[in-house]
Amino acid sequence: MTSDERLTYLPIAMVAVGIIFIAGIYPLMIIWPSGWTWHTGHSDYPMMIVGVYATLGVFLIVGARDPMANLSLIWFTVWSSFVHAAIMAIQALEPGHHGHLIGDVPALIVVAIVLAALTPRGAAAHPVG
Repeated sequence: MTSDERLTYLPIAMVAVGIIFIAGIYPLMIIWPSGWTWHTGHSDYPMMIVGVYATLGVFLIVGARDPMANLSLIWFTVWSSFVHAAIMAIQALEPGHHGHLIGDVPALIVVAIVLAALTPRGAAAHPVG
């Protein structure tokens, strides 16, 4: 895929991820708690996660208007998704949390890989003129 093709698809991916972060995480926590929710019973954790990811989703959607001006936002999303997934993968090895290994862990890895693959690097990220 050429750099121009990646730049064509990057805003689409940013909007798609943004929409999923805004509207998809909470329903997944309700529909599939063993793969998306880490606490049982009353917990403030789910709403904190939804709030953080919904905010990131809004910024991804707004940033999709000019991805090249928002590279730090994109790379923050990539690396924080990898780090979050890695931490959750280790925690999911504990009894009762294995569902996350097929739920939110791979979902964050997919988000990170897609955005990283589409984001220009090197000279392509800093066009002259």
